[in-house]
Amino acid sequence: MRVCHGYAAVFDDPNLVSAAGLAPVLALAERAGLHRLVADRLTVPGAGGNASVKISSLVGGMVGGADSIDDMNLLRHGGMGRLFGGVRAPSTLGTFLRAFTFGHVRQLDAVAADLLATLSHHTPLLPGADQIAYVDVDDTVNATYGYAKQGAGYGYSGVKGLNALIATVSSPTAAPVIVGTRLRRGATNSARGAARLVADAIVTARRAGGGTGRAPGGLVVVRADSAFYNHDVIAAARRRGARFSVTARHDQAVVRAIAGIKETAWVPIRYPNAIWDQDEQRWVSDAEVAETDYVAVTSRLQAQQVQGRLIVRRVRRLNNTSTKGQGELLPAYRHHAVFTDSPLGMLQAEAAHRGHAIIEQVHADLRAGPLAHLPSGRFAANGAWLVCAAMAFNLTRAAGTLASAFHAKATTATIRAQLITVPGRLARSARRLSLHLPADWPWEHAWQQLHDAVAGLPPPRAA
Repeated sequence: MRVCHGYAAVFDDPNLVSAAGLAPVLALAERAGLHRLVADRLTVPGAGGNASVKISSLVGGMVGGADSIDDMNLLRHGGMGRLFGGVRAPSTLGTFLRAFTFGHVRQLDAVAADLLATLSHHTPLLPGADQIAYVDVDDTVNATYGYAKQGAGYGYSGVKGLNALIATVSSPTAAPVIVGTRLRRGATNSARGAARLVADAIVTARRAGGGTGRAPGGLVVVRADSAFYNHDVIAAARRRGARFSVTARHDQAVVRAIAGIKETAWVPIRYPNAIWDQDEQRWVSDAEVAETDYVAVTSRLQAQQVQGRLIVRRVRRLNNTSTKGQGELLPAYRHHAVFTDSPLGMLQAEAAHRGHAIIEQVHADLRAGPLAHLPSGRFAANGAWLVCAAMAFNLTRAAGTLASAFHAKATTATIRAQLITVPGRLARSARRLSLHLPADWPWEHAWQQLHDAVAGLPPPRAA
């Protein structure tokens, strides 16, 4: 492909928009009652009012690819003012965020939970979650620079930044959506505040998956890595009627339990796809699994101890390459233990726990979008930014489910490139506004299907 020489570029067309896909996506947000929810639940004094318009602007900008306050200017070009009403300037949005306190962030958490429940009612966001749902909890460190960020510090990764604790819900047939977030200091422990987040996330997950939030509805399994292997997290899951599946740390009790497993108890398995083992620097394609009864947190009172199963996967190590020509004397294994009370069979429960890695894709999607930066120097403002990023993620995922089966599981970057950032031109005829999109757009059918599906949704309920 070659550039045609001799063209001239002039920024003079007031009818062009660079992200025509925002029209059906923000219409979906309106149908889900985003404005009403913000008006009912969020009260930020001294922020100038119109919180619903400002939150919608922030979420819309993030859906379009904004990752900083200044990037919200992408909503203020060409025909955007004719396509959308109430777009606010970046300076106004920045002032609004800086007025937040921790209590206001929790109010916005409630808005995000209600929005997700309504989106799941209007769209096929979580098929199968009413039967079995997986709530995954993990944290990620977002790098920050300079000395102006409140709460920034060096965390477990050695990176200076702020710590974002995120909970997602998914089903065996549905991609994950975010059911809870907390922004924490950069130097915080991974499990700090996780028990409260798990409790809230289970309620939101049940609402989004078709349950009432109080009735069991279906099987809910909380999955987490070894950083969350403690009594508080497990107890929070059990109090909400959920099961748990947590990677066990290799303390002395776990090591003894693994050593006590009989050799005849190991069941060979073969992964459907080989996995690259970073520690061994090799492809792993087979392993063995066994289980044993186990009681955790024995240091506490007997009533607080947790009974469950220890499901162990062992992978055979390679021969020591330093002893060339010498055969293997005794086999050596690497063990990965999971503590769970899941009612699934041993092999099913072990495979389901490995699915916890799906949350890493959510982290990657957020870092490739709104969480590329935490834009404010104030901690509460960044907390509100994180909640808006979660709403934008869920809204984009819901739009993908209405567009096509492919976009229902595509990454947010793919959905943004194919359905959101579509150039368009506004035209008015007979007092009707038309949006002209590029001819031969490869994803025209998916875009049109999204538009038609949103147009067919019922209007939002009045306040």
